[in-house]
Parts: sequence; C-alpha cells; structure tokens
Amino acid sequence: MNENKYPQAIRSVFTVTRKTYITPTYIRVFLTGENVHLIAKTTVGANNKILIPPPGIEEIHFPKWDAYSEAWIAPSESLRPIVRTYTHRGIDLASNEIWIDFIAHGDEGPASAWAISAKKGDSLGIMMKREKKELFPQVDSYFLVGDATALPVLSVILEQLPANAEGVAIIEVNSKADEQVLSTKADIQTIWVHNKEPQNGSQLAQSAKMLELPTTSRFAYIAAEFATVKELRNYFRKEKHWSTEELYAYSYWKAGVSEDRSVTDRRKESVAS
Repeated sequence: MNENKYPQAIRSVFTVTRKTYITPTYIRVFLTGENVHLIAKTTVGANNKILIPPPGIEEIHFPKWDAYSEAWIAPSESLRPIVRTYTHRGIDLASNEIWIDFIAHGDEGPASAWAISAKKGDSLGIMMKREKKELFPQVDSYFLVGDATALPVLSVILEQLPANAEGVAIIEVNSKADEQVLSTKADIQTIWVHNKEPQNGSQLAQSAKMLELPTTSRFAYIAAEFATVKELRNYFRKEKHWSTEELYAYSYWKAGVSEDRSVTDRRKESVAS
C-alpha cells in the first residue's frame, strides 16, 4: 500500500475571469484561483485534467484517492464531473491567471460546450501532478506534427525552442482563419494544413511524409488523431528507423469514439514501438 502516491497532486477549483476568441474556432479561457502558484511549478504545455460540473451543479466534486485500494474513488453519479484532458497554455503570476485554449465545435463535446457558454465566475476543476517535465530534449532539429487539438502544446514548444534550433512544424486546422501567429526564436518553417472535417480523415500524415527529415541530432513531436499518430509512428520507427528517444507520438482523440471509450486504445498505441 502506497499512502504517499499522490501527495503532491494539484486538485483545485478555478474560476473564469474572461475569455476571448483568438480565432473563429479557438476560445481562450482565463482562470484564477488560490493555487495558480502551484500550477506555476508545473510545466506550461503539460497535460492536466479539467473537471466540468454536471448540469445544475455549481460545486466541483473531486475524486478522492484511497490509499488502501490505491485507486481514485469517484463521487456519486449525480455529482460526478466530466473529466477531460487539456493543456494549460500559459500562466501569469502577476495577474494570478492561467489560460486554456478550447476548440469551439458546438455542443458535440462537453469541454467545447462548457467553453462556449463559460462566463465570468464559472467554476472549473483542475487536477494534475505537481512536477516539472521536459516537453522536448535539446537537439539541433525538430519535426513537429499536430492537428487542431495539439496546437496549444505545439505553440508552447515553439515558444521554448532555443534560437539555435531549426526545423519544421506541420499543423492542421479548420481553415486559414484558424491559423495563428506562433512565436519562436528558432528557425522553424511552419506549414498549415486545412481540414474542415477532421473526423472524416486527415492529410496530415501524408503531408509529413513528403518532407525531408533531419538525419542527426533530431526529435519529432507528434500529437493528433489516433490513425494519424499510428501511421506516423510506424513511418518514423519502422521505415525511417528513428529511436524511441527521438520520437514522441501520442493520439489526443480517436475519430468516431468518445474520449472515455478511446482512452485505452490510445494508451496502448502510445507505448507501441
């Protein structure tokens, strides 16, 4: 029994201070709370779990860690929040705010629906490990590939790359109107791919395969839909013989399958060689 397995986990309620549409389909929601300083001790761009209260419930009811069974105990179904994985896009200790970018694709997903309707004072729960971790190693050349769901983390990576780095970023968004101005000190070629119906397939993998790859001191970061990530993982590992240290590939979603149902498949694929 490990009673201290999650002593440093952040579990906190944040409230909306404001929101803005940074493109037609991207909503940036700003949040504040007494534990913003704890989020500051984690890695910007790292994944967190957001907890959305069910309809008619304002309070966030967190799962509780049971040390004896070493498992999270969920609240009763009527109080149980919807849990989704997101990236905290930025933090400002001076204003005591963090912000998260959401894709506004109607009410198809609970997180999108929440962001669209969010107003000042609304509550959102956040859970994450209180730890720092590297998003990328220090190399000479970077190959970044992601769809709309990965744009927040790719934006963070680009902001953090050193000036002496070079590479390419291939990013799929809904349309030209959703292309963002991405800040970076590195010499990065940004290629935008437009796809109005990503649930019906993507040209992201094909676009990536058309480009010349770096041969030494390299790292690829791939985050997209399940089929795209699987295809590119096979391409880099089996065809191009990149090592596991040179490649990070993780699917954020699976077409036609809810996040709750797809999580097992996506985890299995993430550890595939």
